[in-house]
Amino acid sequence: MKKIKISCMLASMLLAVSAQHVCAQGAESGQTPAAVAHTALFDYFSYSGNDDIYKSIKLEGDGGYYNPILPGWNSDPSICRAGDDYFMVTSSFSYYPGVPLFHSRDLVNWKQIGYVLNRPSQLPLNGQKVSAGIFAPAISYNPHNKTFYMITTNVGWGNFFVKTKDPFGSWSEPIRLPDVKGIDPSFFFDDNGKAYIVNNDEPEGKAEYDGHRAIRVREFDVNTDKTVGPEKVIINKGVHPEDKPIWIEGPHMYKINGKYFLMSAEGGTSDMHSEVIFRSDSPFGPFVPAKKNPILTQRDLNPNRPNPVTCAGHADLVQTPSGDWWAVFLACRPCDGKFENLGRETFLLPVSWTDEGFPLILEQGKVVPMSGTVKGAVRGKNVTFGNFAYTDDFSEKTLPLDWMSLRSPIDSICTTSAVPGYLSMKCVETTTAKKAVPSFLCRRIQHHKFESSSRLVFNPTADKERAGMLLFKDENHQYLLCVAKTQTGKAVELRKTSEGGKDEILASYALASADKDIRLKITSDGLTFSFYYAVGNGDWKLLKNNVDAGYLSTRNAGGFTGTTIGLYATRG
Repeated sequence: MKKIKISCMLASMLLAVSAQHVCAQGAESGQTPAAVAHTALFDYFSYSGNDDIYKSIKLEGDGGYYNPILPGWNSDPSICRAGDDYFMVTSSFSYYPGVPLFHSRDLVNWKQIGYVLNRPSQLPLNGQKVSAGIFAPAISYNPHNKTFYMITTNVGWGNFFVKTKDPFGSWSEPIRLPDVKGIDPSFFFDDNGKAYIVNNDEPEGKAEYDGHRAIRVREFDVNTDKTVGPEKVIINKGVHPEDKPIWIEGPHMYKINGKYFLMSAEGGTSDMHSEVIFRSDSPFGPFVPAKKNPILTQRDLNPNRPNPVTCAGHADLVQTPSGDWWAVFLACRPCDGKFENLGRETFLLPVSWTDEGFPLILEQGKVVPMSGTVKGAVRGKNVTFGNFAYTDDFSEKTLPLDWMSLRSPIDSICTTSAVPGYLSMKCVETTTAKKAVPSFLCRRIQHHKFESSSRLVFNPTADKERAGMLLFKDENHQYLLCVAKTQTGKAVELRKTSEGGKDEILASYALASADKDIRLKITSDGLTFSFYYAVGNGDWKLLKNNVDAGYLSTRNAGGFTGTTIGLYATRG
């Protein structure tokens, strides 16, 4: 098969690999290599998005952009600026590496430059479910010591931060904060050199109702990397305590024109999500809410509106060198208003100011626009939004940055060095239904309508051996299109994983013993998936269509991530 050169919008991830070369002569000559025992060889992975919304909206000017700017599961965005450089991070939960890091010079052209947490010592995730791990990372720049900080919660480990002078390089080992409890911490660096941490936590005394939370603040010493003095509750319950608001969280503090602003999410991460803001003369309060709260929400809109954006909230603000303010925030795009399996995505909007001097992201009653314009920006060819396509032919020793694994690096079982031009994946004795480290490499699904395919050379010989393409939401919600060993030989199978790791075969096609070169394809129309296979260079054949995509949606499965798609090998 002719090798396809990679065409990817993102940079390459450094993935350390070491393995003996096997069957290299056949691969280098352009011939299909011989199958390797207990190993799947993947020739390529391709993905293309084809959403209708991008065909119906024309971008205005050179600085036009589509929302979301980071499509597919990129939740809890946080942003900072140093000079002319913007840096943004999003949540990674129990995927590895952790906390993807993006860079831009104009807010329109974003490029992933790495991961903040790219070493096992920074990211202990063993045994955590996929929606645990890293919550709501917050990135900040302290101009007083010219240092970048990323602070976050590892659900199974506690609150910690890392720092660096060079965000394009490596970040420090984790510095734990045992006296900062709760979740969603963020730094605030005052113009007088002082520093503070704000975070979500339990209220003082007993919570009065489910979802009753508080925002706390305490001072931080940048010289000792430790907190200083007692903490103080600065927000209890939320904007209107009498209404018993829930889940005040994701706080960020800013100093603007001599006033301290505290911005937080409120209402939970589902359809009632919102962003609210308060103001004070001191980081320790008292904080007074804006009259126009919430300053961002979609909860009051007609649920039957076309192209709905829902769950908007968890925002962060940044000021441009020219003095303008912008907000990044998360929101969801349910397909046909029914469900979403893309996860919470990152959106961008300009910030205006109310008559009382509060920032306003979006007037209540207005829909989140699906496009916008940044004055002075010039949109490049490899932007992160819209319909795009890429193919990885595994001809390089490093993989593009958007490849991820679960909980740990998998260089010992997955490599592009063993057979040149192929991704070699060992069938390990665990599965993605377990909170372990499976042989699974994946990317985010970023469109409702997409097509993805791969070709593998695989001859399963041991019990339970199977390899192929996996659609993964969490441990209990998966679809696997694979080549598997059966009692009579081998077959192409479509498997559904459900609660407790139960595995159900939805469709199957028996293969001949000589069929070791198989192509697999998954397509989506948003509401359903279709699964195809082909033997060698033969035509595509439908294995099963009209498979419910909603099974992998957050509405059905819960959790905080979106669906990922990737390559998988197991004998578990």
